[in-house]
Amino acid sequence: MVFSSITFLFYFLPIVLAVYYIVPKKAKNFVLLISSFLFYYFGEPKYVLLMAFSIILTYIFGRLIAKYQKAEYAKLFLILAIICSVGLLVYFKYANFLIENINLWLSHKIDFIYVALPIGISFYTFQMLSYLIDVYKEEAKVQKNIFKLAMYVSLFPQLIAGPIVRYTTIEEQIENRTHTMEKFALGVRRFIIGLSKKVLIANILGELVSTFVASNEMSVLYYWLYAISAMLQIYFDFSGYSDMAIGLGKMFGFEFLENFNYPYIAKSITDFWRRWHISLSSWFRDYVYIPLGGNRTSKIKWLRNIMIVWLLTGLWHGAAWNFVIWGLFFGILLILEKLFLGKQLEKKQLGKLPKVLSHIYVLLLVMISFIIFNGESTAQILQNIGGLVGIGGVPLVSNESLYYLKSYFVVLLIGVVGATPLLKNFVNLPKMKKISNFLEPIYLLSLLLICTSYIVDGSFNPFLYFRF
Repeated sequence: MVFSSITFLFYFLPIVLAVYYIVPKKAKNFVLLISSFLFYYFGEPKYVLLMAFSIILTYIFGRLIAKYQKAEYAKLFLILAIICSVGLLVYFKYANFLIENINLWLSHKIDFIYVALPIGISFYTFQMLSYLIDVYKEEAKVQKNIFKLAMYVSLFPQLIAGPIVRYTTIEEQIENRTHTMEKFALGVRRFIIGLSKKVLIANILGELVSTFVASNEMSVLYYWLYAISAMLQIYFDFSGYSDMAIGLGKMFGFEFLENFNYPYIAKSITDFWRRWHISLSSWFRDYVYIPLGGNRTSKIKWLRNIMIVWLLTGLWHGAAWNFVIWGLFFGILLILEKLFLGKQLEKKQLGKLPKVLSHIYVLLLVMISFIIFNGESTAQILQNIGGLVGIGGVPLVSNESLYYLKSYFVVLLIGVVGATPLLKNFVNLPKMKKISNFLEPIYLLSLLLICTSYIVDGSFNPFLYFRF
């Protein structure tokens, strides 16, 4: 089940909200637990038991780590817990990728494992790992109630696509959280905005991306349309889903941390990753990069630490070489910035060059990164990057590319403007605030109705991060 579906919007969510607010405070977590397992069951019925098994293991190891906190056994239990959690993730997500690459060197081929990827396993595995590590480091209290731990792990607003909510973020909220009309209204507002980003921008641009992939009439203009559309699609798809998750959290009294902060206005790649998928980049920083030594070590080890983190970041996104290359691509760029360009980009703006050039530098590299991200093969990736500058003898324009430019121009323009804080800053101007507050219920209801009509129409409605 996805948030942008009629089943969720008009059946599942209203029923859960009604029951949640009817029952007494002590039963609210139980309602969320049951509804979260039902939500997951609708999407992955055969893997509900896998998630439940993972939660039970996490609960047992958490209790053991806390019990032997002052003894050497705590570290042993943590290591065993990490092996179990990561082992399940590797088996379901990476086993066939490993077999495929091992088979390249073997005369007797290993058979592939026919197993589907459980939805959201990367997200809930990282949440359980952060909980166990924080308990070990005594930064979080062990949860002695298995049902409350299960509710945290399975909480449906962030279960299948994040953001990665750490236990320390909502530890107090599990026991005590406030429910107000203001918070609920803000949650509804945030959810509708996220739904609109997903349905009215990401899905429509996704149609253009799919059309390009299926086309044989290429041109430089068409390659640029594809690259820009893919770049905007994945941003609005994932940030829209994060907005919906944060909005749903507010409806149930939770405060999740932000996951995106206008990454396309970044002035360096380092700044970009402070703004993009914040919950993931901060997770790798705190649980991988810093434990490896971070930058408080020799330069060689420091560079090694960066490349390990970005190799893992790439692999986290998918079991394919394009994701590995994508991660290493960012690792190399970050190293170059830290060694040579960082201060100039973030402080001096490359000397006397206009500030806008640093933004163009970031956007071009990020655009290339998403061509890599979307690539099915190395040949296709190189062709799509080369096509931006006419390599391969493609014409500058074609009738097909002009047609799609005209057809999608308005959506592309809305996407470009929406990826910046321009509209937000305009609405928050003192003269505009009263008008926007008055009109807000009208345009939010209008957006919901338009989104519903698109969904009912059966339009293109994939969710990119399901594969992660």
